[in-house]
Amino acid sequence: MLTKSQKAVLYMVGSVVCFSTMDLIVKYLNNVPFGQVLFMRFFFGMIPIFFLIPRDKIFTFYKTKRPVLHTFRAVCGTIAIIALFVALRNLPLADVISLTFTGPLFVTIMSVIFLSEKVGIRRWSAVLIGFIGMLFIVRPAFEEMNLYYIFPIIFSLGFANVAISIRSLSKTEPNYLIAFYFSLLSLLIGLSTIVNGWIWPTLYEAFLFAILGLAGGIANLLLTQSYRLADASLVSPIKYLSLVVAIVAGYLIFSEVPKTMTLFGAVLIVVSSFIIFR
Repeated sequence: MLTKSQKAVLYMVGSVVCFSTMDLIVKYLNNVPFGQVLFMRFFFGMIPIFFLIPRDKIFTFYKTKRPVLHTFRAVCGTIAIIALFVALRNLPLADVISLTFTGPLFVTIMSVIFLSEKVGIRRWSAVLIGFIGMLFIVRPAFEEMNLYYIFPIIFSLGFANVAISIRSLSKTEPNYLIAFYFSLLSLLIGLSTIVNGWIWPTLYEAFLFAILGLAGGIANLLLTQSYRLADASLVSPIKYLSLVVAIVAGYLIFSEVPKTMTLFGAVLIVVSSFIIFR
């Protein structure tokens, strides 16, 4: 019989696998219109959410007494996912994944601003180390004027706002409702791009669309369940397995060789996150 901690670890590993699958498919489908990929991610991603809705609430599940905070979470989440998709389609995979690890740094800062949490010198030092690591990775943004490096940072800022809002929403709102409004907004924005022209997918692309949406939807549910069963300090470090996946997959599938500066910056960010979660 597995303990709660062991289950939490397995849920987090499953989350990493699903998120990594989503990232790879988004990058692989670079020839498909952006809005179409976004729509398919959330069209199929809605399926796991509806399976969680209790039968007695199937016609009223959308009701909430906190519409403003749901809207804020949905907008921040949508901005974050759009920024992530843009980055994945235009930057090396390892660079993008490394920069997404700056999320906890921004969460720490947002916690001080919005939740009045007290942060000691140890965590502030970790934030500083993490930002130094980030600067190593985004050097091409300055050397080559590659502005796409700003998008993973936008993702991390959006992620930080999402994390702060979910801390509050989770006290009164079920997981499926928090995920539903975010998914609905992203789906509608993706659908609005149909006027720009979508393509008729091949059978293989349609299959990838389904895997993309299901993987993204399931990943979020596994991540939430993992955090419910164990402290963040136990399970959060497992997320860094996705960097290993990104390096290996980037090399094997996309012929991307990670730069030394990327690896060094990633190490600094990982170390800083470990300190924050301790």
